[in-house]
This record gives sequence, structure tokens and C-alpha cells, in this order.
Amino acid sequence: MMMGRDTGQGVAGGPARHIPVLGPSTLAFLAVRDGGVYIDGTFGAGGHTRAILSAADAQVIGIDRDRAAIANGFALVEQSAGRLTLVEDRFANLDEVARTFGHDAVDGIVLDVGVSSMQLDEAARGFSFRLDGPLDMRMGGEGPSVADLIAAASERDLSVIIATLGEERRARAVARAIVIARRAAPIRTTAALAEIVARVVRAPHDIHPATRTFQALRIFINEELAELAQALAAAERVLKPGGRLVVIAFHSLEDRIVKTFLTARGRPAGGSRHLPETIAAAPSFRLITKRPVTPDAAETAANPRARSAKLRAAERTAAPPLAAAPDALLPRLPSLDDVMRGRS
Repeated sequence: MMMGRDTGQGVAGGPARHIPVLGPSTLAFLAVRDGGVYIDGTFGAGGHTRAILSAADAQVIGIDRDRAAIANGFALVEQSAGRLTLVEDRFANLDEVARTFGHDAVDGIVLDVGVSSMQLDEAARGFSFRLDGPLDMRMGGEGPSVADLIAAASERDLSVIIATLGEERRARAVARAIVIARRAAPIRTTAALAEIVARVVRAPHDIHPATRTFQALRIFINEELAELAQALAAAERVLKPGGRLVVIAFHSLEDRIVKTFLTARGRPAGGSRHLPETIAAAPSFRLITKRPVTPDAAETAANPRARSAKLRAAERTAAPPLAAAPDALLPRLPSLDDVMRGRS
């Protein structure tokens, strides 16, 4: 049995192909109840959705921008007896999706962020440096691929992207190696890019030299951090008082965004010292996890991809959503459009 990011237990709809990382903890923090409405913002292989459907007589709206994930979930829709709705969309739009299906407020939201094992294990998707395939990495079918990105981006932009989103110390050397290589021939496959990176990066024997570079390019081309920040704000808008938000992140930048968002929303917004009479805004969330929940040794041993997972959970209060822009949570980077057009 393959296990990864979206890896459910034997639940509604028969045996699951994948077992979700931190699945029991996710279900416990969601506090699923009969009659509740829940959003699985990253449907993937449906592991979390299956668990929710099995735990209670609840409804689930499953969202995924990956058309293949939605298509693979059609059987579960049929088996759910009307309790599951699948939507091809970005989870940043989860509040709009909920309203489209008649729900102005929901009881819980789970976001299992990042690339799924289904995507990593399919060579044709171009996510993995271990499987040769086209250099794509798009979670949906729209927009430029990573091959398009590294063909168009300047050396400076490549260096900034790889250093910031991959936290790769040798980002400048990697960017330079890519630019030199593309002068000789277009870089169109995962194997070609992995080989270029391996020439200039040294890594421990259990970590591929291209890991951080592939991660950075994937996050950038899919605008994953911006989508996460927007999804958190959307969750704040659509969760009813007492509703639960559970987020599982696998990357330090993702977890930092979640932590910063929930910490800011979990305490009163400070008034100005120049305007002491200003009333501080009430917290919009109550933190349930003081520190992130991580997989135990048994889960990590069974599924090495789980080792970096961090789960954070919070409960919505009755306070109105805060007006702070989610973009403030993001690292400073050139926009995808500017990079592709050579305007950064």
C-alpha cells in the first residue's frame, strides 16, 4: 500500500488506497458530528474525506485543482449516498465553493497541504526527480509548466526562487548551472534537471541533491503559498462559531504561514498606543494545538514521507473575521507573471 501526503483508513466507499498522514489526529481535532458540513480542501486520494464520512452522518465538499483527483473520486461520490460533493477548484476559493452549494457556514475544514503521493508517483506529472518524465509539476492543467519557467526566468529570479522556496544554500550555483545548460539545449525532463542540479549540490546520502530545487520550482509554479494564505482567510470567513480548522503542512514555509495566521487570529488585535481608546478586535480563533502535532515513530517508519508533517488546529470563535490581507503572510518574491514575461 502506497502512503504519502494524502495517504484514509478502511472507511466509507471500501478500502482506501492511501492512509492520510496524521489521520486519527485530524479526525479527532475536526470533532466530526452527525449533520455537520465539512470541507476537505485538498481531496487528493480522498483519505480524509473517507474518514469523515465514516465517522458521522455528515456531508463533505471535496475540493481539488487536480482533475485526475476529482475523476478518481467519482466512485466515492456514488458510494456516499449523496453526502459527498466533489469540485474541481483551488482551495483558496473554498468559501465561494461552499456558498455555491448552499452553505453559508460550515462545521470544519481540513487542509492537507503540498504535493500528494499520487502526483509524486506518476512520472508523467513531472513532480519527481526519481522518475523521468516531462518537466511539468502543474497541479492543475492551466498556466506555464516548470519547463516553461526555467526556459524564461532570469538567473537572478531562479536564484531567488530556489533560495527562498527551497531554502537551498547553493541556489546561485544551481541557477547558474540551469542557465548554462539551457543555452546548449532546452531542459524538458525531470531527469535532465535533476542531473544539472546534482552537479553543483551535495546532499546527505538519504536526500537527493535536487530535492530543494524541485520543491521550490513546484511551489512557485503552482503559487502554493499564496493559495494557502488565501485559503486560511477563506476558512476564517466560512467557519461557523465552534467550527474547526485543521491544517497539515510538510514544508517549513507552509507551517510558518499557518502558525503566523493562527497566532495572530488567536489573540486580541492590539490597539494603537496613540489611540488608547481604540477597542482591540476579539480573537477570531481559539488555538487547540499549542505546538504542532507530529507523526510518531511508528508512522514515520511506515511512511517516510510523513516525517516532516506538522498539524495545527484551531476553533472559530464568534468574532468577525479580521481584515488583514493574507499577502502579508508571504515571502517577498517576484510574481509568476512578471518572471514569465521577463519584467522582474
